[in-house]
Amino acid sequence: MKTLKHVPFLFMLIILSACNNSKVEQNITMYSNVWDNIVNQGQIDLINDTNFDTNITMISSPENVVGIKDFKAYYSNFITGFSEVEFSIENIFGQGDNLVKHWRFKGKHTGDFFGIPATGKSIDLTGVTIAKIKDGKIAQEQDFMDNLAFMSQLGIDPFLNPENVNIVRKLYTDFAAGKIDEAGAVMDENLIWMEAENFPYADKNPYQGFDAVLEGLFSRIAEEWEYWHAIDLEFHEMTNDKILVTGKYESKYKENGNAMNLQMAHLWTLKDGKIISFQQYADTKGIADVMAK
Repeated sequence: MKTLKHVPFLFMLIILSACNNSKVEQNITMYSNVWDNIVNQGQIDLINDTNFDTNITMISSPENVVGIKDFKAYYSNFITGFSEVEFSIENIFGQGDNLVKHWRFKGKHTGDFFGIPATGKSIDLTGVTIAKIKDGKIAQEQDFMDNLAFMSQLGIDPFLNPENVNIVRKLYTDFAAGKIDEAGAVMDENLIWMEAENFPYADKNPYQGFDAVLEGLFSRIAEEWEYWHAIDLEFHEMTNDKILVTGKYESKYKENGNAMNLQMAHLWTLKDGKIISFQQYADTKGIADVMAK
C-alpha cells in the first residue's frame, strides 16, 4: 500500500511530460512551416511580429542581427540571391523552448547576395541551427555551417573580402563626381600614398594622410591639367585585403594643350573597411613626354 502514495506524483510527471512533448511538437510544426514558406515559397514578409519575436536575434559575428527589420533584410539576400531553391529540414528535435534543426539548402546564385554579384554557380549546403521559441514565436537563431565550403561553391576565394571591391569602386565614383569628403571618409588617418617613381608628382612621396594627398597631389593636378580622368577601369580582388585597379589615364595638359591616353594600375590596401595604403604604377615616361612637348 505504501507504493500507492507515489501514484499521484508519477501521474503528474506523466501529465507534465505529455504537455512538454505537445509544446515541443507545436513549436516544431510552427517553426518548420514558417521557414518552409519563407525560403521555398519566397514569402519573406512572413518575417513579421506574428511569427517572430519583435527582438528576434540572430547570433553572428562580428555582431548580432537584432529586430525584425534587420533580420528580414538579412534573409532577403537569400531570397533575391538564389533561384531554383530547395530548402529542407533533414531532422529537427527539441526540449522545452529550444529547437535544433539539421537543414539542407540548394540553389543557383543568380542575384546579388550580400554585395556579391551573381556567379551562376549552384550550391548544395548543409548546416545546423539552434533556435529558441518564446511565447509561440521564434526569438533567437544561431547557424552553424561550413562557410569555406559555401564560398568555394560560389567560386569565391574564402580569404577575400568582396566588400573591399565595393569600397574602392565607390571611391573612383566619388572622385569623378567631386565628392571629396565621401572619398576621404574611407581613408585611414594614417594613410600612406605612393606615386610611381619618376612620376611628376612623386617628389612628395610618401604622402601621409589624405590631407597631404589633397594638398600635394590633387591640387597640383587640378591646377596644371585641364582634365584628368581614370577610365576603362577593371577591379581585381586579391588576397591580403588588396585591390588592383587597372585602366587608363585620359587627360590634357594646360601648358601645351597635349592630351594623353596611357595605361596605369593602382594597388589599394584596406584594413577594417578603411584604405591604409595606395601605390600607383604608370607610364611615367609617357606622362613626362606629354608635359614636355
